[in-house]
Amino acid sequence: MKKKYFPLISFAAGLVLLLMVRCGKDGGNSIPDRPAKPDEQEEEVVIPNTPFKTLRYLYGISGKQTLSGIHNREPNATPAAWTNKVFSVTGKYPALWSGDFLFQADNINNRQLMIDEAVNQYKKGALVNIMWHSCNPALAEPCGFDENGVKSKLSDAQWTDLLTDGTEINTKWKNLVDEVCVYLQQLKDKNVEVLWRPYHEMNQGAFWWGGRPGANGTRKLYQQLHDYMVKTKGLTNLVWIWDIQDFGSLESDATTYNPGGDYWDIAALDVYDGSGYTTAKYNTMLAAAKGKPIAIGECDKLPTASQLSAQPKWTFFMSWSELTFSANTDAQVKALYSASNVLNLDKMPGW
Repeated sequence: MKKKYFPLISFAAGLVLLLMVRCGKDGGNSIPDRPAKPDEQEEEVVIPNTPFKTLRYLYGISGKQTLSGIHNREPNATPAAWTNKVFSVTGKYPALWSGDFLFQADNINNRQLMIDEAVNQYKKGALVNIMWHSCNPALAEPCGFDENGVKSKLSDAQWTDLLTDGTEINTKWKNLVDEVCVYLQQLKDKNVEVLWRPYHEMNQGAFWWGGRPGANGTRKLYQQLHDYMVKTKGLTNLVWIWDIQDFGSLESDATTYNPGGDYWDIAALDVYDGSGYTTAKYNTMLAAAKGKPIAIGECDKLPTASQLSAQPKWTFFMSWSELTFSANTDAQVKALYSASNVLNLDKMPGW
């Protein structure tokens, strides 16, 4: 809805209005506005009726600011290593902290440390993002990041069994899910909202869960996971992220891998193909999201502040651990974290 402006207004009313605007912009912990373009009119933000404080916040900043974020990859023994690295370079902590349940024996054994850090970060006011490189339920856990583990394959028959309740593979899949639900329940008990990003890069055929388009493909597994975790396990503290990668087939992938709006709250794009933050990618995600928040789910090369100004509805970016510092200079990282349209932990409202 466009705001309406009336041509006639009394001097006194105008003065009061001016004072109110100045107070709103300069006082307290209000979020600074993105500089308006000369021909741009501000659109009213419609925030849906959701119980999630974090999701309401993302709706509120969409089109104005973008949250900084970084993933903390293995080992889970040091679940804030890359968050702390950002601080050492920029003097600022990211607004989003990310962890992973992972798949190797030592990291599975240290999942509790990762969850404890998630609680710690949430108390500080950060958004908590958790993902899961799961082992293949047709094989063994723990596993590796190889053809016998995360990057393994399922036959078509095995895939059908995975989606069929009560089969051996389906039962093993539930057991794997149950393991992580124990930790997500801990977060629910502590009132921690989780941006939950399972089966990421659904159009990525390298992972056992990905690369299967269509109604009975990867999106069906995502739907199955959602229903099991929410309806069976009662995990109502999860903000669901649907995530795809920026392959050349992105425009069609945004349809063929979309589980449907009832199954996710945020649409995220992983940006790795080398062409960067193109308008075509941005518009594809906006169209797929249909008004829901969009985000940069993973990246190596960071966007610039000017790119985020041109594409202001990216609500957060999450750079990938060590790639943040190999694909960007320290000066580039610092410049982004110092930009007026990027919000770091010190500007977060707290939960």
